[in-house]
Amino acid sequence: MSYSVGQVAGFAGVTVRTLHHYDEIGLLSPSSRSHAGHRRYDDADMDRLQQILFYRELGFPLDEVAVLLDDPDADPREHLRRQHTLLSDRIARLQQMAKAVEHAMEARKMGINLTPEEKFEVFGDDDPDRYAEEAEQRWGHTDAYKESARRAASYTKEDWLRIQAEGDDLHRRLAALLDSGAAADSGEAMDLAEEHRAWIERNHYTCPYEMHTCLGEMYVSDERFTAFYDAVRTGLAVFLRDAILANAARRA
Repeated sequence: MSYSVGQVAGFAGVTVRTLHHYDEIGLLSPSSRSHAGHRRYDDADMDRLQQILFYRELGFPLDEVAVLLDDPDADPREHLRRQHTLLSDRIARLQQMAKAVEHAMEARKMGINLTPEEKFEVFGDDDPDRYAEEAEQRWGHTDAYKESARRAASYTKEDWLRIQAEGDDLHRRLAALLDSGAAADSGEAMDLAEEHRAWIERNHYTCPYEMHTCLGEMYVSDERFTAFYDAVRTGLAVFLRDAILANAARRA
C-alpha cells in the first residue's frame, strides 16, 4: 500500500511542507511517485518517519537523526533499545520536574516557600495548606491576607521555626496564667493578649484591636481554632478570647 503526502501528513501530525523538506534534504524520500510525479510513501517510509519524529521529539537535530537512522551497523532492535532508554530518561526527568512544580504550587498556596521536608520539620502533621483555599475565599480580598502572603513568601525555615517557638512560648504562658486562676481581664492576661496581637503584627500582618477582637471571637466560634488552643490547655480558647476583648477595651 502507498500513501499520498497529504495522507502521511495527516497520519503523522506534521505538515506537507515538513515532508517536502525531509525529502529535499534526503532524510525521508518517498519510495515511489505516481504517474503524475506525486510522492507516494509505503509502509517502510512510514516506519522511518516514525523514527524521525521520535528522535525529533527528544530534541535531536535533523543531521544527527540522519546519522542515527543511516548507521549501517544499527538494526531496528537497536533503535528500539536506544529509544526506550532515551524515553525512560526523559520520563524520569519530567517526573522530577512535575514533582518540583507540585511542590512549588503547594508552597504558593499560603506563600510558604519550604520544601515538603522543611514544612514537616516546622509544622509537623499540621499542614499549613489544609485550609488555604478556604482562607483565600474568605479573606483573599483583604489587605491583611495579601500582606500575610507577601511576608510568608520571604520567610525561611529558620524564620518559621522562630515564629513557631515564639507562639508556643506565648501559649504556654497563657495556659500557666489560666492555671493560676487569674481572671481573663486581669492585667497579666491583658498584657499577654497584647503580646499576642504584637506577635501577629510582627510576623504576619497589621492587626488593629478591632481585628484582634474578631480573631478572638473566631477562636471560640470555629471549632478548629478552639481545638488548637484547647489542646494546649482546656478552656484556653475562651480565656484568650476574653483577654483579647478586655485588652481592646483597655486600649480604647
